[in-house]
Amino acid sequence: MLLEEQRYIHEDLERLEQGIADRLRDEPKQIHERLNRDHEVSQLLDQIQHQSRELLPLYEDKTGVRSKEILQIGSGDPFEEFYKQVASIKEHHSRYPNEQAENSENWYRPRKQGDDQPFLVENMFSGEEAYGRFFDLHASHESYLNLPNVKRLPYMQYLEVFDNFQPGYGGVKRADKLTDQYFKYLGELMEYLESFIRRTRPLENLEKVFGGWDKEFDLAWEKDEIEGWRKEKPAVKGSATNRTLSSADAVWCEACEKEFKNENVYKNHLTGRKHIKAAEVLAAIHGDSANGTANGTAAPLAHRLKERAVAEREYRIKKLASAMKTERDDTRVNVERRQGMTERERQQELENLYNTTFRRQAKEAEEDEDDGGDDKIYNPLKLPLAWDGKPIPFWLYRLHGLGQEFPCEICGNFVYRGRRAFDKHFNETNHITNLKRLGITNTHLFRDITSIEEAVRLWNKIQGDSRKTNVDEGSIVQMEDAEGNVMPEKVYLDLQKQGLL
Repeated sequence: MLLEEQRYIHEDLERLEQGIADRLRDEPKQIHERLNRDHEVSQLLDQIQHQSRELLPLYEDKTGVRSKEILQIGSGDPFEEFYKQVASIKEHHSRYPNEQAENSENWYRPRKQGDDQPFLVENMFSGEEAYGRFFDLHASHESYLNLPNVKRLPYMQYLEVFDNFQPGYGGVKRADKLTDQYFKYLGELMEYLESFIRRTRPLENLEKVFGGWDKEFDLAWEKDEIEGWRKEKPAVKGSATNRTLSSADAVWCEACEKEFKNENVYKNHLTGRKHIKAAEVLAAIHGDSANGTANGTAAPLAHRLKERAVAEREYRIKKLASAMKTERDDTRVNVERRQGMTERERQQELENLYNTTFRRQAKEAEEDEDDGGDDKIYNPLKLPLAWDGKPIPFWLYRLHGLGQEFPCEICGNFVYRGRRAFDKHFNETNHITNLKRLGITNTHLFRDITSIEEAVRLWNKIQGDSRKTNVDEGSIVQMEDAEGNVMPEKVYLDLQKQGLL
């Protein structure tokens, strides 16, 4: 049934378009609701593309099955073909009588206020990101601090210069940029920024934007216009004289790219560990260039390709940071504000954020309930119902401690909500009757005991202690025989009856 499949896909496409129109009709007030709406629309658009890809081959009809079906319906008896399809449908339902029919009207409807369905964006963002409002670059900052020969910057300052890769700001020297550790750091930072922009802008054609950036980079690389990555000219002796020095006695170190005040300071610097390491790196680079000149262009080409890979990631990070300038500025303001707060104030702010969202949703639900009359009661926290059939206020729920549950095994594992109801039930008839069924008569001693085993064990202990404390009346009166032996009255009478006295 190729035509039926084709008709079903067209119907599904219309439902998808209607679902998108229903979501775009109203503009949400909260940022997480608007973001959730955009992600739902993005998913529906992906579903439309998928269904369209399924539909195109049916219209192309390379196998000719669709043409045969149309010819069969148009040329033969239409009722005969119709009854054949009806018979196949009846056969299917007789073979699967318990198969449930799905209501396709509810597939793509937007969520309502009373639904318990969670938002798509609830698990997409961390608490620091606040549903895409701020960056969370703490992991990238730690990776940056672990890089060798970098300036140790606090997190606040790092947010300002993380896309500035010049030495002394957010980057390192050109020779140190070709290490695997720096390349990995750039990859993690770029991956996070791309993930962040995909999560916060699901409806934008980001692939097209990224493709445009790649073309701009390729063009700038060919023209040798990438800042900080222009081709190096061969170093010649006396090249330091071409630089502008601060004084006539100043000396320039080519390996460290640093100026020294005079010759003596420069000579002392030559024995340092950093200078020796930088000189070895510079000698290796110039050695590779010399070998490449002698053996062709293989070595310089490989070195240039490695520089291109690093430069491409730096260029992408700069573009991503400039595209999200608003989020970056908001992050700096938020970090600066939170640094002046205590831990308790931060927790209170987070709690207020969730409480505000909850109150707003509850208020909207109450308004919908007033308008609808007998609509479903909005009770996401499963609060107890008051006398009017509505959930009690949340402050009253917290005041009475109704979130705490106290089970009682003696009452048949009944669960009491709140300490007040739990304490009150020990004086109720149900609990006292169940204790008497266990053989316990003195029930006022068994308060706060809910386990049957503990109650029976305590009752047996009380009974045993009472037996020990019971005093025999016959052992109180003492008797004395003719020889002066003192004994209890009961023993004296028994001996007297036996004639032993």
